Amino acid sequence: MCETETYEILALKYGWQPHRTRKENFMHDDDHAAPGPIAYYVWVIRNENRTILVDTGFDTKEAARRGRKVDHEPHQMLNQIGIDAGSIENVIVSHLHFDHAGTLHDFPQAQFHLQESEMAYATGKCMCEPSMQVPFTVDHVCDMVRHVYSGRVQFHNGDGCVAPGITVHHVPGHSKGLQCVRVMTQNGPVIVASDAAHFYENFEMRKPFSITIDMDATLRSYTKLADLAGNPRNVVPGHDPLVFERYPALNAETQGSVHRLDVSRLDG
Repeated sequence: MCETETYEILALKYGWQPHRTRKENFMHDDDHAAPGPIAYYVWVIRNENRTILVDTGFDTKEAARRGRKVDHEPHQMLNQIGIDAGSIENVIVSHLHFDHAGTLHDFPQAQFHLQESEMAYATGKCMCEPSMQVPFTVDHVCDMVRHVYSGRVQFHNGDGCVAPGITVHHVPGHSKGLQCVRVMTQNGPVIVASDAAHFYENFEMRKPFSITIDMDATLRSYTKLADLAGNPRNVVPGHDPLVFERYPALNAETQGSVHRLDVSRLDG
């Protein structure tokens, strides 16, 4: 069932944090003071039968609170390519960190796909520790709890099928219930890694991101990403500005804002 359709995948860059150093992106990095800018994306998976969103990003208010920059909020980015956020019926939420699970209110018709272990983690005893709360925004988590009560959350336990050709896979380490998305395309399977690998360097050099709650799980998740992709070049990290250097823009007007991930990479 899950291998019968292929899709176009779009990465939409809605924000960034330019003044950042490598020590914030990599554990045990020798070049820790060097620049390490980060990009913020949401992803669209679509074909003639359906349009599915991966993650909902954050808004300008959250950006100001966290010291990030937002060009356009995710729903505005979608509108620029002719997609009405209010019409989206399925949203895959990779995990509940602030930069992936804000703006849920902009998707009033959506069913949200989430790992059960992520909800348990974000609402459980670990959140009694202030240091564990840092990447979460309590209002985002509470919004998701409300959607549970209104019947709008579909929980997954490990691997699961969202639609023909689209599956989710548990890849913990950065967060307990983190999931990546495997998408069948004309170019073979592509993995939207989200925060299972923030940067190509995390995954390719096996250098975990600075926010890691389980080092061993993170390293095993890197291996799983490669296995799911078949070709490791088809693993797309969740925050790397290099993504837009390695994949082409959707069209001339979207250079630097919306790029395609279902085609061959530009770097050969």
